[in-house]
Parts: sequence; C-alpha cells; structure tokens
Amino acid sequence: MADTERKLGEFGFAGDDDVVPFEVAGLDMRGRVVQMGPLLDQVLERHQYPEPVARLLAEAIVLTVLLGTSLKFQGKFILQTRTDGPVDMLVADFSTPNALRAYARFDENRLAKAVAEGRAAPEDLLGKGVLAMTIDQGQHMQRYQGIVELDGTSMEEVARIYFRQSEQIPTDARLAVAKMVVPGETREHWRAGGMLVQFLPEAPDRLRSPDLSGGDGDPENDVPHDDSWQEVLALLGSIEPSELIDPTVGTERLLYRLFHQHGVRVHEGVRVLDECSCSRDKIKGILEGFSAEEIVASTEDGDIKVECEFCSQAYVFAPSEFEAVK
Repeated sequence: MADTERKLGEFGFAGDDDVVPFEVAGLDMRGRVVQMGPLLDQVLERHQYPEPVARLLAEAIVLTVLLGTSLKFQGKFILQTRTDGPVDMLVADFSTPNALRAYARFDENRLAKAVAEGRAAPEDLLGKGVLAMTIDQGQHMQRYQGIVELDGTSMEEVARIYFRQSEQIPTDARLAVAKMVVPGETREHWRAGGMLVQFLPEAPDRLRSPDLSGGDGDPENDVPHDDSWQEVLALLGSIEPSELIDPTVGTERLLYRLFHQHGVRVHEGVRVLDECSCSRDKIKGILEGFSAEEIVASTEDGDIKVECEFCSQAYVFAPSEFEAVK
C-alpha cells in the first residue's frame, strides 16, 4: 500500500478555523463542528483582553461561527450580550460567506474585584441581562431576532434555549476554550472548539413529541424522549473538552469516534476569516451626518480620530472634509 493511501478509519483534516457540517442519518441528526486556532488567537491577542474576558468572547465566537455558517443567503448573524456584570457586552458578528469579527467591553475595576473575590466564572462575569441573536438579510428584508435571558446561563444552554424558543428544534451544543503552547514557541496560543447538533427526523410526531414544550414550559421537559435523540445526547456527553481543542484529534476523527457505528457523513467545510467590514468611506459617511458642533467636539489636536472597536483600525480625518463645519 502506498504511503499516500489512507488506511481504514483515517481521514483528511479540515484543519483549524474550518466549520464542518455533518449528518448522521441513522440518528436523524445534523450538526456542525469546528476547531479554532490562528483566527481566534489573532482576534483575542489584538485586543489584549484579560484571560477571563478572552475566554468568554471565545465561547461567543465559536457559537457564532457554528450558527452563522448555516445561513443559506447573503446576510449577517450577530450575537450580542447586554448585561449588568463586569463584562457588560460581547459582540460576535458573522457576515456570509465567511467573515468574522468580535469584541468585548468590560469594566477593569469590577473585573479585577470579581477575580480577586473568586467570582470569575462566566455566569458571574456576565451577570444578569439578555443575549440577542440577530439574523440580518440585508436591506429591504425584515430582521429576525431571538432573545435569551441571561441569569447564570452558559453559552451551551443559550444555544438550546434559542432553538427551543425560535424553531422548536431539539438542539444541543458542546464548547471548549483553552490556551496551549505550540511546539517551538514560548507564548501560549488560544484555541477553542465546538459542536452543535440538532434532531431533525422526517416524521413530525418524532420531532414534536409531547415532551417537547416549545420553549414556554418546564425546561426539564423540553427534551424529547426519542431513543435516537437520547443516544445523540449520550454520545455528546462523552466528549472531553480536550477533544474539541486538540489539533491532533481533528474534527473528522472526533466525528468518527462518536458516530461511525451509525454512518456519519461529512460535507464540505467553510473556512472562517478574520475580516472586518469597516472602511474609511463607511466611517466618513457616519461623520458626514454630524452637526458642526459635533464635528468640533470630535476634533482633537486638529484631527478627528476614529478607531474600529472590532479590528482596532484607526482612521484619521481633517475637520475640513465635512460640510457640517462650513
């Protein structure tokens, strides 16, 4: 057998930052899985977030790319939190087909106090508030927005609640985030991974069992007691966080371990890029709507300086460029 020939049970690798759709027909299940490396590391290191903040944003990024890459049209998927915790805002913005940008806002003093008091768990840092997931199909199309209340809610639970409320589809998710040392380097690099699965049987009576409340009932009764879905949940429960992150495992090998007995089918993946949609023309367009007084107030040392919160790109304008100052 030639060295280039794959052996039984071996797969090629999608690699990092590539969302892989898959389906397991034997269990009436579809899903998406991703391992994130260089892209995630670049986004987080650009902002130099404290580690607890970076971990929170990394989870939001993974969930966003898992959901955003499922869009079948030109548009955006936006995940945003607004809470009363030390980390009061997370934003992850995915534009089809593959552009991601994200940032976090936090209070340094409140964050330091929370960490010193041992309250650095995600639910403590976020506090109470809401998480909004918005699907924007562009101009002339109505936006769709789903709201999930945050009160000690994990990102994994957010995915379950979102689909239960919006589409009444049994959904489960696994997310993991860690810093790892790359061989030959001294600096730790951020890595993350996630898998999202949905129960989509052809028979409506299996999908909408009496035990599935549709989002308004007791959460304990929101999981259909279908043998196939229960097996999916059991298999997902066997996933170790390291399997979602470790590049030597890879997404395809993980899928094989979990579902090979049922015949897992992998589809072409989507490579996600660190790409911001800001531009000098867009920023200028916003400033052109300012009044003369606002232009003057925005001027410092003779220039108007605007920095994109997502990519940290700085734009400099002369006040004379805007009609409002004339």
